[in-house]
Amino acid sequence: MTAAAAPPETAPPDFRRLGWAAFWLGFGLGGFFDGIVLHQILQWHHLLSNVLPEETVADLRFQVLADGLFHVATYAFTALGLWLLWTARGALPVAGARRRVIATGLVGFGVWHIADAVLFHWVLRLHRIRMDADNLLLWDILWLVPFGLVPAALGYWLLRQQPEDGNMPRGGRPAAVSLALAALITGPIALLPPAGLPDDRTLAVFRPGMDFPAIVAAAEAAGGRPVWSDAKGGVWLIALDPGARPGALYRHGAILVSNGPVALGCLSWSEV
Repeated sequence: MTAAAAPPETAPPDFRRLGWAAFWLGFGLGGFFDGIVLHQILQWHHLLSNVLPEETVADLRFQVLADGLFHVATYAFTALGLWLLWTARGALPVAGARRRVIATGLVGFGVWHIADAVLFHWVLRLHRIRMDADNLLLWDILWLVPFGLVPAALGYWLLRQQPEDGNMPRGGRPAAVSLALAALITGPIALLPPAGLPDDRTLAVFRPGMDFPAIVAAAEAAGGRPVWSDAKGGVWLIALDPGARPGALYRHGAILVSNGPVALGCLSWSEV
C-alpha cells in the first residue's frame, strides 16, 4: 500500500524572505522605471503635477525636490530588497527558488504601477500619466495594463503553478543576481544628466531670494559663470572653469545641482 502523500510544508523562513527580497527589488525597479521613463525621458509629469502648476520659480523648485524625494524613497525600497536578498542567500539553492524570485519580482514590479495608479492618480490625484492628454483616464489605463496588471498577474500565475515531483527547477542564484544587477544599474541611471550636456556645464537651482547679481557671485565663487536660465529664472546653466567642481555650488546658495555629488536626475531632465 502506498503511503499517503504528506501535506506540503510551510516554506522555511529564508525561502519566504527570498520572496520578499525579490518583491521589493521588483517594486523598486517599477519606481525607477516610472521615474526614468515618465519623469525624465518623456517628461509627461512630475510627482506633484496635479498639485502645483509650475507657474512660479518656487513651484518649479518644489516639483524638482518632490521628484528627488520620490527617487530617495525608491532607493530605500531597493536597498531593503538587496538587504533581504543578502540575508536570504542561503535559500537560493533550494528547489523552486528561481521561480519564486522571478514570480515575486514580477509581482513587485506590477504592484508598484498598480499602487501608483490607484493611490497617486485616482485617490490622492497628485498626477496622471500624461498631464497634457485630453483623456487622462485612457492614458492611465494604457500604462497600467502592460506595466502593472500583466506582470502582477503573470507573477501570481507562476507562484500558483505546481510542478511535478522531481521537476522543480533548482538554482535561484542567476535570477537573483540578474534582479539585483537590474536594480543596481537602473538606480544610477535615475541620476544621469541629459545626453549632450557638455562636461563643463551643470544645471542648478538656487535658494529662494537670490537675485541675478547674487547668482552671478555664487557661480563665480564656485569657479564658474551663469550662461543661461529658463524663462522663470528657476534653473540655471553654469559654465565651470577647468578644475572647478559642481558640488561647490552647494556652498554658495544652490539647493539642487544636477552633476554634483547629490544630484537629482529629474532636475537634469526638467523641460524648461
